[in-house]
Amino acid sequence: MRPPQPVRSLPAAVLFDRDGTLIADVPYNGDPSRVALMPGAREAVDAVRAAGVPVGVVTNQSGVARGVLTRRQVEDVRLRVEELLGPFAVWAVCPHGPRDGCGCRKPAPGLVLAACRRLAVPPERTVVIGDIGADVEAAWAAGARGVLVPTAVTRPEEVTEAGATASDLPEAVRLALDSAVPAGEAR
Repeated sequence: MRPPQPVRSLPAAVLFDRDGTLIADVPYNGDPSRVALMPGAREAVDAVRAAGVPVGVVTNQSGVARGVLTRRQVEDVRLRVEELLGPFAVWAVCPHGPRDGCGCRKPAPGLVLAACRRLAVPPERTVVIGDIGADVEAAWAAGARGVLVPTAVTRPEEVTEAGATASDLPEAVRLALDSAVPAGEAR
C-alpha cells in the first residue's frame, strides 16, 4: 500500500507587485502611454486566472506622497495595466512615502493583508510575487508565501534571503500554483 500523497490545493489568491514585476519600472510613472508589460506578464496572469485563482496587485506608489504623482495618474496607469492584462480582483495601493510610518508600505504587511481582506481569503493561503526583497518581506510579514523574480535592480542579498525565486513570471506562477508547501516552509 502506498503512503497517502500530500493534498495539493491551489492558493486562495495570487498578488503581484506592479512596477518591475507586471510592468517595466518607470520611476514615478503617471503616463499610461509609458506602461510596458514585463516579459511573461500576460502568460503569468492568464495562468493564474485559468486556474480559477483570484489575481490582485499590491504596489507602493510613494510618488503621491512626494508630490510627483497624483492619485488620478496612479489610477490612469492602473486602467492601462488592466487594458493590457484584464481586470484584477483587487488593487491595494500605498500612496505613502518611506518616512511616513504607515503600516501599508511594503515591506510592512498592510497591502497584503488589505488585499486578502477585500478578497475574503486567508493570507496564509496567498502568494505574493515581486521583484525586490520588500515584496517577499511583506508576504512573510502577512503570513503569505513570497516568490521573488529577480531583475537588474534586485540586490544579490535579496535573492539569497528570498527562499523561493523564479527566473521569470511564468515560472513564479508555476511555483505559486504548486502550493503543497505551507507558507512557513516557503521561506
